[in-house]
Amino acid sequence: MINLLQTTPVDTLDVEAKVTEVIETVKNTPADVLIGDMLDKIVSFGLKVLAALALYFIGIWLIRKIKKMLHRIFEKKKTDPAIASFVQSIISIALTILLIIIIVGTLGIDTTSLAALLAGGGMAIGMALNGTVQNFAGGIMILIFRPFKAGDYIQAQGYEGTVSEVTITSTKLTTVDNRMIVIPNGALSNGTINNYSHNTLRRLDLSVGVEYGTSTEHAKSILSEIINADPRVLTVETGAPAAPFIALSNLADSSIIFTIRVWVKSQDYWNVNFDMLEKIYNELPKNNIQFPYPKLDINLKND
Repeated sequence: MINLLQTTPVDTLDVEAKVTEVIETVKNTPADVLIGDMLDKIVSFGLKVLAALALYFIGIWLIRKIKKMLHRIFEKKKTDPAIASFVQSIISIALTILLIIIIVGTLGIDTTSLAALLAGGGMAIGMALNGTVQNFAGGIMILIFRPFKAGDYIQAQGYEGTVSEVTITSTKLTTVDNRMIVIPNGALSNGTINNYSHNTLRRLDLSVGVEYGTSTEHAKSILSEIINADPRVLTVETGAPAAPFIALSNLADSSIIFTIRVWVKSQDYWNVNFDMLEKIYNELPKNNIQFPYPKLDINLKND
């Protein structure tokens, strides 16, 4: 407080001295010289304003040309509309800010403070929108690398469903019970994505347990007939990577386990799965092949 009281009068005196000096200079300067100086400054400032206006219109024209050029490039390369719009907006905003700084500098105003202000404001906005920026970045990664697209059935972040929409910040899933799930792209791009629709073919694995004493050849024959009767099950000739596979895979406590592996089209996966289980359940008992039941042996001792 003492320093402030001591320095304030000195600062005030400096200002008053400068004002007095300017007044004395004006008084001692001839009127024609003052008018000439004022006219020179007005003409100089007017030329700067005209230059700034010219730069403004030329800059706006160039920014529009650049946006149209980017639009044609994105259309030619068939870039996703969301990422194309986002990139165009970012470039347009950056070029507009650069144009404003150039115009302000042309008017003779120091742009150092303006640049520092913009940098500080950008940092503050970035910190405030940290999660949103992360989602933007995740959206760009998804739209560029395309781990999935609209219409794919995926499992991610503990949810699964059909992708209904991919935006720059989030992805919307429609579940099998018709719920809409919105997942932020930031978390989605950094997590594991299970895309069931990416490949055209899927392998269906089934395990069938039958009771001990069953002939393995007879059981495999019946299971093979069930598989061959379904036209949706693919063979090597129809494009499957491998032929249908049936083998005894495990000797469990109360049953022997057969493993079935067949290839189907991705869109047929669940229908074949459910139909195959139903056919196995109906056909095996008809051919004297029984399913086991859990058994518990109890031995009683008389003391």
